[in-house]
Amino acid sequence: MTQLLLKASLETLYMVFVATSFTILFGLPLGIVLVITSKGHILERPLLNCILSYVVNMMRSMPFIILMIFIIPFTRLIVGTSIGTNAAIVPLVVAAIPFFARIVETSLYEVDGGVIEAATAMGANQWEIITKVMLPEALPALILGTTITIINLIGYSAMAGAVGGGGIGDLAIRYGYHRFQTDVMIATIIILVIMVQLLQSLGNWLANRLLVHRRK
Repeated sequence: MTQLLLKASLETLYMVFVATSFTILFGLPLGIVLVITSKGHILERPLLNCILSYVVNMMRSMPFIILMIFIIPFTRLIVGTSIGTNAAIVPLVVAAIPFFARIVETSLYEVDGGVIEAATAMGANQWEIITKVMLPEALPALILGTTITIINLIGYSAMAGAVGGGGIGDLAIRYGYHRFQTDVMIATIIILVIMVQLLQSLGNWLANRLLVHRRK
């Protein structure tokens, strides 16, 4: 059982790590576009902003378990199967991208508008404003937002076990639920709690370090 728990934990970490990488890769640009195309911002595009906001809201409104089943054909197209850890990564990314995009949007909106105006007045172009002003200023909030996203992905990965996604959730369902092994269920819960606590502590520490460094 110890080997099963270790294997399931590594599968969960693998799913979450890969899904987080793709989520940041696609979600960060989407969140930036949502901000800079909003009314009064550096690249105002009301129609584009409205369409993107609608798509993001629609994707966020779908429960993960339903989304996972709904996109099975897409999952098979991407990875060739709908079962296993690699297959679970696809719905994890699809579910997390709009969530993370909104977190990025909220974090960037917290950047003082006066700083952006000052950079514009000094001749900074749009790319420089995004990369040298907005993102650095919002970095602590982005780190905390990324931490929240990773924790959500851990929860999603546990649900992926319901359809053979592997990881902690799959182990809990196969042994803890179907075989009525309470000790396995308790062990999986403890492992998930430890993962979440460690990740949250690490995210808080990194964000606080940045804030302290910025004040010096």
